[in-house]
Amino acid sequence: MIVWFLVALALLIILLTSVLNAFTFPRLKTATQGERKKISILIPARNEAQVIENTIRHLLAQEWDHYEVILLDDHSNDDTAERARQAAQDDPRLKVLSGQPLPSGWLGKNWACHQLSQAAQGDVLIFTDADVEWDASALPALISLHHDMLTVWPTQITLTWAERLCVSAIALAIIGYLPEIMVRKSPFSAFAAANGQCLVFTRDAYETVGGHEAVRDQIVEDVALAKRIKRAGKTLIMLEGNRLIRCRMYHNWQEVRDGFAKNILAGHGNRLMFLAVSTGFHWAVFILPWVWLLVGGFVHLGDYWPVFPFVLIAAGILVRAISLRVTHQRVGDAFLMPLTVLLMTRIAAQSVWWQIRHGGPRWKGRVFVKGT
Repeated sequence: MIVWFLVALALLIILLTSVLNAFTFPRLKTATQGERKKISILIPARNEAQVIENTIRHLLAQEWDHYEVILLDDHSNDDTAERARQAAQDDPRLKVLSGQPLPSGWLGKNWACHQLSQAAQGDVLIFTDADVEWDASALPALISLHHDMLTVWPTQITLTWAERLCVSAIALAIIGYLPEIMVRKSPFSAFAAANGQCLVFTRDAYETVGGHEAVRDQIVEDVALAKRIKRAGKTLIMLEGNRLIRCRMYHNWQEVRDGFAKNILAGHGNRLMFLAVSTGFHWAVFILPWVWLLVGGFVHLGDYWPVFPFVLIAAGILVRAISLRVTHQRVGDAFLMPLTVLLMTRIAAQSVWWQIRHGGPRWKGRVFVKGT
């Protein structure tokens, strides 16, 4: 029975963290233009022709007087750059750059972001992905918050079942596992978190921590930068996008699988043991109580059946529901958490296979190893 009490303890900790974050997690709120600063919005883009026009139109509609948008075409195999120019309709605020060849020791996105930072003229640098959609009031909302580094978790748009089951798992990670107040208040880098879909730096802070050059070989470069910000004694805050900043990351199961497999092993420190422990933990917390409840009707599994497994299942659904509610997802999907764990296990296996077969994850025609 000690296993079940440990599962109950884990769920209690996650539940308390979720409730705390539900009340304290900052949400992006509309604001009027304040102090006039030159802003640089920087977009690394590779094979984003299907989404880039919509992104550029929204970015050029921001309620801010003095800003530039710079897109770096990272050796796309499609017409990403041309579609971006067409969307801008000769708006001088948009600059389109062609990426330079990838140097040894760099990962592609980090090299693209470094080039963008070198071309930027702003006092504030905003790195955003090419599939992130900005409400017109998003820029003044961000700039009204005065921090050395700010990261936004965009409101995720999920339409297919693969998206609903897997992309929404991000919500549990940020709401259930990490007290936001520790990210904001603690000086320790262990409490650093970030989302590369939207990173905001003062130029001084970005240059102080070495920018993307300092994390050139890091797959999870956003978190690596956040850790450097913490270690430098700078301020860090993360916010929920509150529909002002939105993103549809993926569109089908293959994109979901490959996108998460790219990061899942790196997110566990590139250590198979950590990934295995994490996978086992999620099975124990979100799947085994269901097994206990169902099998216990046929096989005697202790005197606590069916009350205890039912309580564990209810707690698991509740913590999932809280994270979905806070991040504007479908709360009813909380009942499908066991399916989420199964799919994420498949994704973890894909990541491990890539590591064994190719030496690193694959994404958009690249293998993510140094200098490729």
